[in-house]
Amino acid sequence: MQMIESLETAFIGVYTKFKIQFYQRVLQRLSAREASLTTTEAYSVEIIHSLGTPTVSEFAKFVNISVANATYKVQSLIKKGYLYKQRSEADRRESYLYTTERYAEYQRLSDSYINTILRRIEQNCSPEDVAAFARVISTMNNELMPEVELHG
Repeated sequence: MQMIESLETAFIGVYTKFKIQFYQRVLQRLSAREASLTTTEAYSVEIIHSLGTPTVSEFAKFVNISVANATYKVQSLIKKGYLYKQRSEADRRESYLYTTERYAEYQRLSDSYINTILRRIEQNCSPEDVAAFARVISTMNNELMPEVELHG
């Protein structure tokens, strides 16, 4: 039981540090007026990107909001240049959501820190430990989090 508690404390610590570092960078950009997203919009566009190319209905269902509310959020993100819609060739009534280069710039805030941490892991851990860590993270991603099904 003590091992699980220690693991939980370490995991929460790592997760919190990733979140806080990302939020710190986002808020720095907001204060410098380089970004134009509200917190809700930031979360929404990240979810849409993670879902792959969802429809508005799929996004609404995933976050458990009405299609009207999702449509409002999507329209705002399109207007701000973070998303665009493309009509389905198979069913012209359906449109898929795509993130833009402007979103990719925003996303690099998070990715750069992840890359920094991965370089530090590689520098400070044995190849065997890195391989074990990779297996654990891969298992977490592929098998232990069925509540969050992403297609992107």
